[in-house]
Amino acid sequence: MSLPLEHYGVIGNMLSAALVSREGSIDWLCLPHFNSPACFASLLGNQDNGHWRIGPKDRKARVTRHYVPGTAVLETRFETATGAVTLVDFMPLSEDEGHVDVVRIVRAEHGRVEMQMELALRFNYGQVVPWVRRRDYGLSAISGPDAVELHTSVPLVGRDMKTHASFSVEAGQTVPFTLSYHRSHQIPHFVPDRNESLQRTIGWWREWSNRCVCETDNKVWREAVVRSLITLKLLTFQPTGGIVAAPTTSLPESIGGNRNWDYRFCWLRDSSLTLYALLNAGYREEAEAWQQWLLRAASGHPDQLHIMYGIAGERWLPEHEVPWLSGYENSKPVRIGNEAAGQLQLDVYGELIGTLHVAREAELSPVAESWRLQKVLLAKLETIWQQEDNGIWEVRGASRHFTFSRLMCWLAFDRAVKSAERFKLSGPVERWARLRDVIHADICANGFDENSGTFVQYYGGKALDASLLMIPISGFLPADDPRVVGTVRAVEQRLMHNGLLLRYDTTEVDDGLRGQEGAFLACSFWLADAYVMLGRRDEACKLFEKLLSLRNDLGLMSEEYDTVRRRLVGNFPQGFSHIGLVNTAYNLIRQHGPAEQASQAQAPG
Repeated sequence: MSLPLEHYGVIGNMLSAALVSREGSIDWLCLPHFNSPACFASLLGNQDNGHWRIGPKDRKARVTRHYVPGTAVLETRFETATGAVTLVDFMPLSEDEGHVDVVRIVRAEHGRVEMQMELALRFNYGQVVPWVRRRDYGLSAISGPDAVELHTSVPLVGRDMKTHASFSVEAGQTVPFTLSYHRSHQIPHFVPDRNESLQRTIGWWREWSNRCVCETDNKVWREAVVRSLITLKLLTFQPTGGIVAAPTTSLPESIGGNRNWDYRFCWLRDSSLTLYALLNAGYREEAEAWQQWLLRAASGHPDQLHIMYGIAGERWLPEHEVPWLSGYENSKPVRIGNEAAGQLQLDVYGELIGTLHVAREAELSPVAESWRLQKVLLAKLETIWQQEDNGIWEVRGASRHFTFSRLMCWLAFDRAVKSAERFKLSGPVERWARLRDVIHADICANGFDENSGTFVQYYGGKALDASLLMIPISGFLPADDPRVVGTVRAVEQRLMHNGLLLRYDTTEVDDGLRGQEGAFLACSFWLADAYVMLGRRDEACKLFEKLLSLRNDLGLMSEEYDTVRRRLVGNFPQGFSHIGLVNTAYNLIRQHGPAEQASQAQAPG
């Protein structure tokens, strides 16, 4: 039986990330980077699929945990009848993306505690048992191209294709363990001083988090913003600046269901909201890196613009199923890769061009080819904006004329006009302005249902979609327009379940999949943003506080929330949810927050 997602914390070093349970077990880790096959994959199957547990023999020990404030260093405290120990977990920063370490330090606080370690290394998503050899420093394990070294002074015993250790610690003692990855044809590396590495890691994270600009006296809100920003930093692939949606794959949107996707890729959908979050918090360097990644990834023939890319801008992300993994709580299939990468989603044009407009407004480093690329993309969009597509939610059913897709086509031409006018850039501005007006009229005529007084998910339909909340945020219509007010009211009435929003009602919309899903957390943040724009601040604060209460004890959120089981579902931790948290916080903290900035096509300032 899989542990609830609430039981997990995340550690990482901007190359890879690991999920650590309250029991002291690392159950998910891909080495050396996010998209690599996992060597610990028990999160998606049984314990034989790979895990690394360190904890007291007394399984009834009282457990408390926290992050070292302002860092990604996790401390888990176990209190037993004979004493207490703290397990410190972190991943040291590395300038070599082929050398990744996981450091675990057992620190005795008082008394004497009997401890156990169990290590089951399984490469290729739990399929391959490596060849393990004893070393004077611990052990080495090799499987094809991959190798890891376990460095520890604790005596190790091999049993049942796993490595075990029993040891005791007394007050004042520390026992370190390090798992170091390297390519099997390369020479192993070592972390010479784990305690020094720990202090260096803590210092780096504290310096980084102290740069956060968050002007509020509300301590809970500030801590939530900082933790979300640290989480976004953890989801960043430092060598390229790309930000993955989540470090995991196939954590289900509904327990036992088949809505299980690989999120270890970078979505253009997230781009502009990510930029607002980073810029408002004062992280220009990260915003610069994200912009540069976007430009590199999107460069090429306009016919080949994708909705998502790999961490280095890879375009081919073939999807296949892993039959030997039973999935999280038997939620099958487990998928590697993402077929949606080949879909047509017209909204990505608006998201990309809107993001580059914000970057220009924020005076990020200018890129000579940026405007030329945008003009080429707009020329393509002129010919395809009337086509049906798969929409922002990547439906695998019939393509449609999605209202949000048209909205983002409008935004693409609107931001292009604004960029050209504000920054004296050359281009067919009059033609873009005419197209912008044509698309605006098209949406108002076909995307709005007069009978219900609301915009609808797609032309000719009656279903609602939470993405319609972006209409005022994009600046398409003012927040007090009766059509916007009616849409917000309809979304509240028809998509709100136990106080949280669905993306859309799967019983009304044929999206090509069976079953239902949880409430999509980012959408509830959008509703809070809409409340702010409508002047309903008290309701916005109430909803924001409710969303904060859904985080686990470490301040982490997944993609969705099961309002019946009352637990987090979907990939974890989810960048889109934490982006929503940051932006909504700034909408509530500042008079001129991200929602108003976006509606006016302005950058934070």
